[in-house]
Amino acid sequence: MNQDNSRTSSKKASEFPLFTVHDDPKDAVVASHKLLIRAGFIRKQASGFYTQMPFAVIIQQNIENIIRDEMNKAGAIEVKLPVLTDAELWKTSKRWEVMGSEMMRMTDRHKNPFALGPTHEESMTTLAASFLKSYKQMPLNLYQIGLKYRDEIRPRYGLIRCREFTMKDAYSFHMDDESLDNTYQKMRVAYKNIFNRCGLQTIAVQADSGAMGGSASEEYMVPSEIGEETLLVSGFEENDYKSNSEKTEFIPSYSYEKNKSTADALKVETPNVKTVEEVAAFLKADIRNFIKTVIYENVETILICFIPGDRDINEAKLKNISGQSEFEMASSETIKIITGAIPGFAGPFGLPVKHGQKIIVTNQDESNTQKIEKEVRIYFDRNLESRGNLISGGNQNDTHCINLQEGRDFSIPENQKNLDLVLAREGDLVPNHPEKKLLATKGIEVGHIFKLGYKYTQAFKLTVLDKNGKAHTPTMGTYGIGVGRTMATVVEQNHDEKGIIWPSSISPFQVYLTGIFKGDEQKAVIDDLFEKLVNLGLKIYYDDRSENPGVKFNDADLVGFPWQFTAGKNFINSGEIEIKNRRTGEKTMASLDSIDKFIKDNLMI
Repeated sequence: MNQDNSRTSSKKASEFPLFTVHDDPKDAVVASHKLLIRAGFIRKQASGFYTQMPFAVIIQQNIENIIRDEMNKAGAIEVKLPVLTDAELWKTSKRWEVMGSEMMRMTDRHKNPFALGPTHEESMTTLAASFLKSYKQMPLNLYQIGLKYRDEIRPRYGLIRCREFTMKDAYSFHMDDESLDNTYQKMRVAYKNIFNRCGLQTIAVQADSGAMGGSASEEYMVPSEIGEETLLVSGFEENDYKSNSEKTEFIPSYSYEKNKSTADALKVETPNVKTVEEVAAFLKADIRNFIKTVIYENVETILICFIPGDRDINEAKLKNISGQSEFEMASSETIKIITGAIPGFAGPFGLPVKHGQKIIVTNQDESNTQKIEKEVRIYFDRNLESRGNLISGGNQNDTHCINLQEGRDFSIPENQKNLDLVLAREGDLVPNHPEKKLLATKGIEVGHIFKLGYKYTQAFKLTVLDKNGKAHTPTMGTYGIGVGRTMATVVEQNHDEKGIIWPSSISPFQVYLTGIFKGDEQKAVIDDLFEKLVNLGLKIYYDDRSENPGVKFNDADLVGFPWQFTAGKNFINSGEIEIKNRRTGEKTMASLDSIDKFIKDNLMI
């Protein structure tokens, strides 16, 4: 380390104060949230909004510098886009409505609509379209590190799920899929290096692209009990299967019976029982022989889905199949209109509506009542094909149907006979490895890479001239990392009962020097030690406060810098410095004469 840099980056507590607090914040339930507040790294301003205190600023800068280094090595170029984005960009890509209520919207003094960018595909594509003219300018990978805004319905876990956050997002432009894949693979390497250098253990899993669009997609997950994502894996080795549950193909570990129904379909009374579990108990039937009906709606569409009774629907798969990015559970009124019964008694046999049919439904809110025409779409999961002895709702109050046979009493259209609508879970078979079963774990997403394809370049009419002088539409990729999430998840993986344990690569300081002294004369001796250590190239935080030793030791453990040097009575009397490894707790003594060698051997100066 350069001595001039270490001098300017080393600080005294009397000049660069600690902001530690004694108690956990009342709304904190996870380690990173508690410890980042208590150690004085962040302060809550409002729900989902946090001020970064001095230590956190340094850590974020260190993470950003690692990101910049790896992105630059991979050939990416840094730019800076406005946070405030014109609504016309989002309307052009048709995401103004798709992004839903999470998008923070506003109007300027001229009544023009804008949004605080939750992501920047539109902005970056527009920027690229302003100067990309020829195939000779590609491939091109542009990235930025900046603020994003999402109006989370329930911000929680501190920096892990908040409404204002810092993100690195990159967008690449290519003439063909081969070029895109080449950059995609470079980003995979860069991401692995970034997280490793930050001291973060991650696993890359197959993922759903969601509202971002695109084909291939991988999430970088930090395994954690507090994770909001369910991961399904065959193991954690390099070549093991790893996927987000939203993406995982459902392959049951058991066979659904395909016996033919020998008896005609029959309606039976099932008073006051609605759920599959309740009806199965009432009829003393196997829940696997049931058809579960799930009905959604949005402003223009009603989605009726039929899946095996023992499983749950995968909404991410339904969004991809239907092309509808947002929907909610259908209202009781809508269900009555399309089935003729109250909720809980819908089924495919005798369903009064057909796929593609337009119906009029009533939408009512506090201010008015509207009649709206909506299109009905009906989807069947592939595990209902050719099956008999099935049971479903009878589209009549307090009634279910038994002895149902697919192909006789209801039919799955040819173009739907391979639809997978089921949410996979632990115990299902591993795709492409039917001899193995899936294991479930929780994860926190810290990074995500997509192959976007032509969604945005087509929307914004971005074309370049190819080698033959003809207009060609480029394909795209996008690559994101949550900087604040990275900081928080490092704490999740690196803490103990005393506080945080920062990896040296992103720690604000290498050493926490605790001075234990009485009077100005002793303090002057330790002040001199601080200067000598700085001259050896160390980045030091020197606790020179007039506090009792217990307070200083507790704060040193809480803020969690990798090494702790203590200069007290032993140093004053005999020049001995106590050195503690924060991670292992191991202690050793070193004299001022031997400290240089210890630093070179252990702190890698």
